[in-house]
Amino acid sequence: MTKNPLNLRLSEIMSLRGSFEFYRERIDRYNDKLNAFLQVSNPSDSQKEGFPYALKDNILAVGTRTTCASRILENYESPYDATVTSKLNNKGGIILGKTNMDEFAMGSSTENSAFGPSRNPWDLDRIPGGSSGGSAAAVAAGLAPFALGSDTGGSVRQPASMCGIVGFKPTYGLVSRYGLVAFASSLDQIGPMTRCAQDAAEVMAMIAGHDLKDSNTLRRNLDFNVSIESDIKGLKFAAPSEMLNYPGLDSGVKERFLSMMEAMRSAGAKVEEISIPSVEYAVATYYLIAPAEASSNLARYDGIRFGSRSPAEDYETLINKNRDSGFGEEVKRRILLGTFTLSATYYDAYYRKALKTRRIMAGELNRVLNEYDYIVNPSSPVIAPRLGEITDPLAYYLMDIYTIPANVAGLPSISVPTGLVDGLPVGLLLTGKRFSDVSLLNAAGGIEDLSPSYENGLAKIPERWAK
Repeated sequence: MTKNPLNLRLSEIMSLRGSFEFYRERIDRYNDKLNAFLQVSNPSDSQKEGFPYALKDNILAVGTRTTCASRILENYESPYDATVTSKLNNKGGIILGKTNMDEFAMGSSTENSAFGPSRNPWDLDRIPGGSSGGSAAAVAAGLAPFALGSDTGGSVRQPASMCGIVGFKPTYGLVSRYGLVAFASSLDQIGPMTRCAQDAAEVMAMIAGHDLKDSNTLRRNLDFNVSIESDIKGLKFAAPSEMLNYPGLDSGVKERFLSMMEAMRSAGAKVEEISIPSVEYAVATYYLIAPAEASSNLARYDGIRFGSRSPAEDYETLINKNRDSGFGEEVKRRILLGTFTLSATYYDAYYRKALKTRRIMAGELNRVLNEYDYIVNPSSPVIAPRLGEITDPLAYYLMDIYTIPANVAGLPSISVPTGLVDGLPVGLLLTGKRFSDVSLLNAAGGIEDLSPSYENGLAKIPERWAK
């Protein structure tokens, strides 16, 4: 191999012979330290010629297990390919392996995996974010040129921010969810995790499109076969004051964000602080709707069709024991929360109000986006915490405060790395109106040109892994 894939964009890697072996060797060398991959592929020599990629372990691919990082699916063999898997494979993709995650995508740290946490490539004592933390760590350390994750409340963009890469959540319905294990069906969306906006566009060109197997996919054809521009001159960005004044925003993260805002103004963009009152209720709204949908979606896991079975004298005891041993604490917490809010006594008091708030929030965001091109704020209020540092679940829930609104409203959103705070990556989050995905990627390209996180057009790999 004459070229180092770590220095190449995806379009070049796709035509480079031997790239699969290159990344497979790096997985063998480094994965023990990162725990980014839960399983790796071993195709025959005749199957290795193509471009490599990684899949979050809640996306089905024949020949792999799809565990969702849960004991209840520990030995579940994928019976079919997800639509995104089929599309990538039809373009010449080869799966490197399945990446670690918070169990059933419920978490913000990848510490909720039944198979141990992934680690942040920038500091192995810290989390990579979640729930797509394994995918983020794999791309950030150069173990894969790109990976797919799922984003229900920020699970692509938040770990991308904490690991210093690009994470893109498309408009809801642009990418098929067929073959994605459901968490919250009205919020879930598959998205690419890459080292630049151009690579994200390349992946989107392969995976987007209407799918008869997913009735929520849209008959809307966006052309992602574009050369990403890098000019934000004349664009109008709105920065919500509620986000900038959030008391949990780390001072270093805020300082880096404000510095990027000034750089954007110097590049000819208009950046204004505005008010979007409803975003203050984003976390509360999300954690009523998402667990409610999860309690319904996860009802199918009884330990009889999936997972190991515990001995019991009757059917009800059998299911209770199977679920108790098969699900982790966070999954149980969210199932119980969702079941509670859907109960007849509390449905109107909580769930119905959350749905109303969702409509109000979507309306406010859309009104802002009719006046401004994009909404901008930090991707995460904090840098990556240390493993085990946070014990209060609410503290983890609040780490998604900036990413949740885009899921609630079904909007496209992207996190772009914008430098380091205390030696750890932080990101800037751009959110656009529905179907503005291509122009959003272009705007992200303009932010990349202003960011110290890039070298030769690609997000930098931490020095210890750039070998």
